[in-house]
Amino acid sequence: MKNIRNFCIIAHIDHGKSTLADRLLEATHTLSAREMENQVLDSMDLEKEKGITIKSHAIQMEYEKDGQKYILNLLDTPGHVDFSYEVSRAIASCEGALLVVDATQGIQAQTISNLYLALEQDLEIIPVLNKIDMDSAMIDVVKDQIVDLIGCKEDDILPASGKTGQGIPEILDAIVQRVPPPAGDPQAPLQALIFDSVFNSFRGIIAYFKVENGTIRKGDKVKFFNTGKEYVADEVGVLRMKLCPKEEIGTGDVGYIISGIKSAVEVKVGDTITHCEDPCSEAIEGFEEVKPMLFAGVYPVETDQYEDLRASLEKLQLNDASLVFDPESSLALGFGFRCGFLGLLHLEIVQERLFREFDMDVITTVPNVSYKVVTTQGETLDVHNPSGLPAPTLIDYIEEPYIRAQVISKSEFFGPIMKLCLDKRGTLVSQHFLSSERVELNFNIPLAEIVFDFYDKLKSISKGYASFDYHITDYRQADLVKLDILLNGEQVDALSSLIHRNHAYDFGRKMCEKLKELIPRQQFDIAIQAAIGAKIIARETVKAVRKDVTAKCYGGDITRKRKLLEKQKRGKRRMRQVGNVEVPQSAFMAVLKLD
Repeated sequence: MKNIRNFCIIAHIDHGKSTLADRLLEATHTLSAREMENQVLDSMDLEKEKGITIKSHAIQMEYEKDGQKYILNLLDTPGHVDFSYEVSRAIASCEGALLVVDATQGIQAQTISNLYLALEQDLEIIPVLNKIDMDSAMIDVVKDQIVDLIGCKEDDILPASGKTGQGIPEILDAIVQRVPPPAGDPQAPLQALIFDSVFNSFRGIIAYFKVENGTIRKGDKVKFFNTGKEYVADEVGVLRMKLCPKEEIGTGDVGYIISGIKSAVEVKVGDTITHCEDPCSEAIEGFEEVKPMLFAGVYPVETDQYEDLRASLEKLQLNDASLVFDPESSLALGFGFRCGFLGLLHLEIVQERLFREFDMDVITTVPNVSYKVVTTQGETLDVHNPSGLPAPTLIDYIEEPYIRAQVISKSEFFGPIMKLCLDKRGTLVSQHFLSSERVELNFNIPLAEIVFDFYDKLKSISKGYASFDYHITDYRQADLVKLDILLNGEQVDALSSLIHRNHAYDFGRKMCEKLKELIPRQQFDIAIQAAIGAKIIARETVKAVRKDVTAKCYGGDITRKRKLLEKQKRGKRRMRQVGNVEVPQSAFMAVLKLD
């Protein structure tokens, strides 16, 4: 046990975590040159295409130092704020962390928030300065930033380059020397923490775990503490590039278990595995429940695929524990699910994964956040969807979630970032110059305002330099109204939204203009209206496609033409009463990109 080291790699987006992991795998000869490829741990096609890590990946390496063999368990983690739950789970299974900072960009918001996650779990932090081979590297400046942030000595910072492999042996030595071995009792009853799981169509559900106490052997009868279900461990083993079966997994080690579990509901990430004969007295603590930041409805394109969509979401939830969903129905779209996501990128990735991995084509409604509605009777309701609001006469007031946003940027973009945050109803809490070049701004801002396009705008006004991190603080009272979209007088509940009264007129007008472009012309006029309650605040009309019915009248009396036109008008009116308007999927998504 004293020769095991469990560590993770944490950093901001694009600071070179996965490339550094590649070099560590090469240096320990875990993979042959033939198996090696760039970002080898990013196993999804989607990760390779977008160049981001979506899942944290576990892999075991063997390293020899001074004649001693060490087992190193590495977890490569995502950098994006939308996948911070993945990072928190990886950190819960480790004793040390490599904090990677890009020498060309310096410390960014996500670096700081991931560092705090690691410090909360008392991890040993090893600072690594990456990309030192770049011409634009500011080695001394960034070293000073790291010293200020962590309070370490300058000699503790390891300079490295994930591209050239420089400094990799020193990193491996530092992991062995500085990261403490796992603390646990091999003689105690078995306690193993499940930190991830994946669905395999041939072998059922494979759960990944870290053994805190005791030992798990092949053929043991085990039970999951929270669900109480019992299984036989058909196969246990360690995680290399492929699954490597072993006879037993000891205390402090990371491995996997296959026990023929078929139902996705039975495996909960954060659950504890223990023996049936000699169970542990309590589950492992310190594993937080995920809190979704925004909600959106996900509906199958074909209504008879509802059950298939449920099965797909359950399998996806195994691999992505931050996804939560509940059944709901909509007048316009039929039966579907109300899903909770950690951000807009998370929503996009889930939609793409449903299509690629499960062949499910889905319609996603406008995302929104959850509100607290206090009724005139004094009851408090949680409302995730504008259609779930009580009647306006029953509402006393509505509270919306507020977040504390932290933006770190170059000082030259200070003005535009301030303006952006104030336009989004934010209030400045503090500003702090980290150096003459870099400024940190803290805002209180409603969560609903940052859901759509805040991050994209922030990146564009700061030329990609600003980094952004946030956490929910509390709920505050706000003057919100429900904005409905009517097509031919029929309400489309999938396009309804809760919005601040001051922004409602502007938003309603833009919505109508956008829908006018996207809805195809019919044989009759389509009225697109935005309404607050019974009051119409904006209107556009999609003109009818008309046939020239008077073309055959040449000469003769005007009454002949008028008779034909009146007949056409009556037909249009009848058609409008029975005709219905199809809203294309692009219209639902276009609402997000109104600017």
